[in-house]
Amino acid sequence: MERSQRADHILDVAGELLVAWGYGRVTIDEIARRAKVGKGTVYLHWKTKDALLLAVMLKAQSRIHQRQLELMRADPLEILPSRMLRRHFLDFQGEPVLRALYTDDADILGRLNDTAKKEFAELMGQGDRNLRRHLEVLREHGLVRDDTDVQHQQYALLATSNGFFTAEALLSDRAPDTLEVRADILARTIRSALEVSADAGPGSGGPGSGLGSDLGSGPDAASARMRVAAAAAAPEIIACYEHFNELCAQEMRRQIRD
Repeated sequence: MERSQRADHILDVAGELLVAWGYGRVTIDEIARRAKVGKGTVYLHWKTKDALLLAVMLKAQSRIHQRQLELMRADPLEILPSRMLRRHFLDFQGEPVLRALYTDDADILGRLNDTAKKEFAELMGQGDRNLRRHLEVLREHGLVRDDTDVQHQQYALLATSNGFFTAEALLSDRAPDTLEVRADILARTIRSALEVSADAGPGSGGPGSGLGSDLGSGPDAASARMRVAAAAAAPEIIACYEHFNELCAQEMRRQIRD
């Protein structure tokens, strides 16, 4: 097994144990035993248990970022907050380590949560700056409302999404039946709060801020204008997230033993 494949396998095993046992019970010995490698092999890659488990989190986050980028490259409309948050919500539910981090689950993460917040402080700050720029670009292209401060929009977006994430644990007995339905509710909430209606045409602050004004009127023309605006906005937004993904990769490399 190549070094990179071996490291990925160890990360997968460590993630499974972290979720099943919690931070306090997970040991390097058990990770090595489950991964069918020597304990010294684990330490060839990571200096400490914390470094290894932080890398587990980064790998899960990287998977989500990569899927997000693939979607945005394939369809510019995926840059809209409602669509992006819907997919993000669904992806997070499939990453139990990140779900535990998001809900501050001390039973799983223990003191690792505090370590992650310190170790990833710069990444979290860059994530906030990315989101701010994302909203600014959408405003410039008439895809989200510009009748309120962008900082207020960013706060509304974060507060709303955090509420939906934590509700998975706090309101499980009152939640609609399926995860897809809950994701749709999140998307509708974000769309209503932030986004501009597709039928708000050029000159009315709607999609494109004048882009695609020769496309006529009616629902089909409105959708076409929105797609033109999204296509114009997408390259800068995608570049922001590509940069962020590279920062995550750099942080993973930093956690690896030299």
